[in-house]
Amino acid sequence: MKHAQDLLTHSEPPRSGAIAQRLNWLRAGVLGANDGIVSVAAVVVGVAGATASSGPILTAGIAALVGGAISMALGEYVSVGSQSDSQKHMIAQKRHELAVAPQKNLAILTSLYENKGLTRGTAELVAAELTEHDAVGAHLAAELNFGEDDVVSPWHAAFASAIAFTVGAILPLLAILLPPATVRVPVTFVVVLAALGITGWIGAAIGGGSKLRAATRVVLGGALALAATFAIGKLLGASGLVG
Repeated sequence: MKHAQDLLTHSEPPRSGAIAQRLNWLRAGVLGANDGIVSVAAVVVGVAGATASSGPILTAGIAALVGGAISMALGEYVSVGSQSDSQKHMIAQKRHELAVAPQKNLAILTSLYENKGLTRGTAELVAAELTEHDAVGAHLAAELNFGEDDVVSPWHAAFASAIAFTVGAILPLLAILLPPATVRVPVTFVVVLAALGITGWIGAAIGGGSKLRAATRVVLGGALALAATFAIGKLLGASGLVG
């Protein structure tokens, strides 16, 4: 008779949790960079609409970069921290249940594999061997579809989010500060919208959606944000409130 784990391998697709988690991290990085591009570009273009001086533009851009990166990191830490706490609680609860009622949990695991299409005898064999190998891991995979190695780190999420935002934010800062004052705004529009198109395309490729639709949506949204903030900056500059 084949080994029970071999039978299990043929009875269900291999778990792809690690791959899915990496893809989620990659997609989150792309979205974080996208946020950095849009938010900082909107700020610097708005200030450039009000004044041609590079000092205020640089100051506003750096403030937007630092504040946005910290905000993204805090938000990601809180969100992922809650998910991590929930996963750790479920793991601790399953350890307790296995210690208190191992036979009951073995019967539950057997039933789960029966429901996946295995015969009663094969399900019992699979459940018994997997329990002997790693009882907690077997139950987490079958009942909750994650493993102990899949517990997310809020610190990693926070740092990754802050870095992604910062990388995206640097682009509009350079685009607005490096060209001559007479062309800095149109250059920034072109550079930022091109970058948004690329991030939208990549995000859709990772998520499996329509690349053209995602890129178009993100470019149109970015163009609207830039046009709105530039117009507001122009109005404020013309009103004499800022100079």
